[in-house]
Amino acid sequence: MQQATLHYIYDPFCGWCYAAAPLVHVAASLPGLHIALHGGGMMAGANRQPVTDALRRYVIPHDQRIAALTGQPFGDVYFDGLLRDAGAVFDSEPPIAAVLAAESMAGRGLALLERLQRAHYVEGRRIAEPAALVELTTELGLDQAEFSAALNAGSEGKVLRHIAASRELLARVGGQGFPTLVLERGGHFERLELGAYLGSPDAWLAMLCQ
Repeated sequence: MQQATLHYIYDPFCGWCYAAAPLVHVAASLPGLHIALHGGGMMAGANRQPVTDALRRYVIPHDQRIAALTGQPFGDVYFDGLLRDAGAVFDSEPPIAAVLAAESMAGRGLALLERLQRAHYVEGRRIAEPAALVELTTELGLDQAEFSAALNAGSEGKVLRHIAASRELLARVGGQGFPTLVLERGGHFERLELGAYLGSPDAWLAMLCQ
């Protein structure tokens, strides 16, 4: 396909972004299509969420619907472990910062995002905590000294500016939330509808090729 960019406005704690993960994964296989990641900060700053019974009751029906619709796996250690862990906090900023660092040092932002999603939804890990981020980036083969330097270069202000820019893009393209996928070709932005393709990555890939 001709050179194009697929802008992916996401959040690490967004269940529907996890639902769309197979679509983004196959899109990344297309020659000439660049994936640009825009972390939206759904649970950043004042919106960070400690795990509570109320949060658990809110997310579980969505997760069950996602599993039924797409076949994406959810682990028992997520449902019965992380979602009952009163010491855990869902904070989008640290994992977004890690994705930015991985992208800047090795173009591995999408790979890290996918690993973060599995760690959260399947393995029930606290992906907002530094220790988990170090472990997960090590699994991807990223040099830890280089990763730490890239992470430190992404100061809090830089991450917050990235989140603000992601929100501005979301508003500009008329997106309603996360995930939002926008195809850019020749300066033209086209928001892509995902609903009909969730759970059908082959059909999604065929649409992109067209």
